[in-house]
This record gives sequence, C-alpha cells and structure tokens, in this order.
Amino acid sequence: MPVPKRVAAINDLSGFGRCSLTAAIPVISAMGVEAAVLPTAVLSAHSVFPGFTCKDLTDQIAPIARHWRSQGLGFDMIYTGYLSSFAQIDLVSQLIDDFKRPETLVFVDPAMADNGVLYPGFTPEFAKKMGELCGKADVIVPNLTEASFMLGIDYVGDN
Repeated sequence: MPVPKRVAAINDLSGFGRCSLTAAIPVISAMGVEAAVLPTAVLSAHSVFPGFTCKDLTDQIAPIARHWRSQGLGFDMIYTGYLSSFAQIDLVSQLIDDFKRPETLVFVDPAMADNGVLYPGFTPEFAKKMGELCGKADVIVPNLTEASFMLGIDYVGDN
C-alpha cells in the first residue's frame, strides 16, 4: 500500500496529554505527508484529567469541508479521532462520503473510552453511533474498552 501524500486529520487538539492532533501532526509530517487539519474541539488537556475545559468546534466542520471542496482538495487518507457529539459523527460521516475516492484510505480511531469506562459525556448510545462510523472505515483501531462498548459486550479487561 503506498504511503499517503495528503491526510485529512480530523481530531481534537488537546493542550496536554500526549494525544490528539498534538501527537498526530508531528508523526504525519515526519512521514513527509501533508496534514490538512480539521480540529473537532480544543481541550485544555486529555479528558481523563479532572476539570478539563473543552471548546466544541462542531459549527466549523461543515464550513471547513466546504472550503476544502472549493479548493479542489483531495485526500489519500482520511483519519478521524476524538469526536465529541452525535452531530460531529454525522458531519464527519458526510465528509467521508464527500471526499472518499476509490483509492482513499479511511482510518477511524473511535477515541471515546479507556480502562472499561467511557470518557466524560459519552454514553453507550454514542458508542453505538461511533460503531456506525467505523462501518465506513478501511481501518479501525479501537482499544478493548471502545470495542466492547461499540459491540455492546462486557469489558473483560486486559487479563
């Protein structure tokens, strides 16, 4: 499989926590790949930190996608991470439909849970909806907790 030349990176931007676009952009860039970044939210820290702040950017997803379309951008890969709401899942699903070409790799990281627990604000219904988005992906990378919630089965841990 050839290395992608341009990636649409759709994820949150966490100010602290070694995650999200903060971690992804340097890796993508080091691979010599251009990252077109669409932040879904700006967080003060990863959501496992108590008292984190979050600025939701749902209202920016469609305008950014429209601008990308107006510029004729195409993507070799669409990568999604943390999505903060049902609305964001719907908007990103539409973005995938609009930008996916036969050769585009869709990579979904359903970032929503760890260690048997959903992140704050997420519900089992949200996990089910995220599972629907994963149905559009070529590659999904859930951890055991995320996979358990999306499948509606009990989390058994890392025994």
